[in-house]
Amino acid sequence: MDILIYLENSEFNPDFSRYNKSMIQRDDYLSRLKTSIGRSPVTALLGPRQSGKTTLARQFAEQQKSTFFDIESLPDQRRLQNPELMLGSLTGLVVLDEIQAMPVLFQVLRVLVDRPENQARFLVLGSASPEIIKSASDTLAGRVEFIELQGFDLSEIGTDMWKALWLRGGFPRSYLANTDEDSLAWREGFIRTFLERDIPQLGINIPAVTMRRFWTMLAHYHGQTWNAAEISRSMGLSDKTVRSYLDILTGTFMVRQLQPWFENLGKRQVKSPKIYFRDTGLLHSLLDIPNTHSLVGHPKVGASWEGFALEQVLQIIHPNAAYFWRTHAGAELDLVFQLQGGRYGMEIEFNEAPTLTPSMRISSAELSLDHLWIIYPGNETYPVTEYITALPLKNLESIQNQFRK
Repeated sequence: MDILIYLENSEFNPDFSRYNKSMIQRDDYLSRLKTSIGRSPVTALLGPRQSGKTTLARQFAEQQKSTFFDIESLPDQRRLQNPELMLGSLTGLVVLDEIQAMPVLFQVLRVLVDRPENQARFLVLGSASPEIIKSASDTLAGRVEFIELQGFDLSEIGTDMWKALWLRGGFPRSYLANTDEDSLAWREGFIRTFLERDIPQLGINIPAVTMRRFWTMLAHYHGQTWNAAEISRSMGLSDKTVRSYLDILTGTFMVRQLQPWFENLGKRQVKSPKIYFRDTGLLHSLLDIPNTHSLVGHPKVGASWEGFALEQVLQIIHPNAAYFWRTHAGAELDLVFQLQGGRYGMEIEFNEAPTLTPSMRISSAELSLDHLWIIYPGNETYPVTEYITALPLKNLESIQNQFRK
C-alpha cells in the first residue's frame, strides 16, 4: 500500500477536547528536574516560549517548599528590586521564570550559592539557549546544570497520536487545539509574537518582516545542508548577516543545526550543518500546509517527516551526541549518535517498506556502527540484515528500553 494513501485513509481527527493539562504527564522531565536540583545549586530549564516550562516548574514546585517569581510580572519585579536581599532570605526551592528579562540575577545567584549558609536551590527558566544567555554559562560556570524542554513527544502523548503530532507540532496549545484550524491559528499568532516581541526582548534589532522572510525561506531548506551563499543572494544580504539570522533562530530553539560527523576516513566529507525546524507545526505554517491532505501532497513531505522523526529520536533516546554523515561521493546517513559507549546510526525513510540501500551498507561498514535502524511510518519491525533493522517510529521507545537493560 502506498504510504500517501495509508496516511490519508488513516484516522487523523481525534477528539482533542478529551485532553487537559493534567492528563499529559511529563514524568521524564520531572524526574530529571529532581535529579538536577538534588546535585546542583542552580538548574536552568530552557526551551522555546509556550513549550510548557512554567507549567512543568509549577508542578515540580508543588511537591515541595517553594517560592515562585515571574520576572515578567510587575509585582514580582518590585519584589526583586533588591534581589540579593530578597533571594538571600529564602530557603527551599526558588523558581525564577523568564530570567533573561533580568540578567542581573545571574550575578546575584553566583553570590548566593557560594555562601556557606545558603539553604536554597534555584530553578531558573528561560526562552533562549546558554549561547544567548551568556551570563548563565559564564557567571554560573560549575554551578548550573541545563535541561532543555521541547514540546510534547511521542512518549508523552501516546504513539497512536503520531500523525497529529507530526502535523501540528509539539507546542501544547497547538497540539491540544480542538481543530486543525484552531491549531494553525495559534501557530500563526506564535510566529507573529515571536518575531515582533520575543526577539526584540533579547536585545536583537531585526525588522520582523525581514526575519519572517528569512524564516520562510529557511523552511524550504528544511532537511538540507546549509548554503549561506545561496540564501544570501536570494535575500540580497551578506553571508555573515544570514548566518547571524540562522544563529538567532538556533539560539531560540526554533531551528536545529545538525553538525556533520568527521572522522579520518580518507574521503571528502560535507562540512556544513543540516538545517531542521525543531517543530514541524511551525514548519507547516510557514510552508502554508494547513491539514493532512495538503501535507501528504506537498513536495516537502519527505523532508518534514525526516525532521519530525529526528526530533523524536533526540527527545526520547537522549543520545550523548548526534550528527549526520555524508560524503561528496554520495554516501550518507541521516543520524549518527553515540550512547553508552556504542556508535549507532539511523536512516529516516518516508516509505511503507524500506529496504537496504548502498548508503546504509557503506555507512555501516565505514563508521563501524554497532547497529543501524531505518525509521519509517509503518507498523512492523523487521530485520533487514543482521545489523540493520526497519523500525516504525511509533516503536521508537523499544530502542530506549534496550539501552536500559
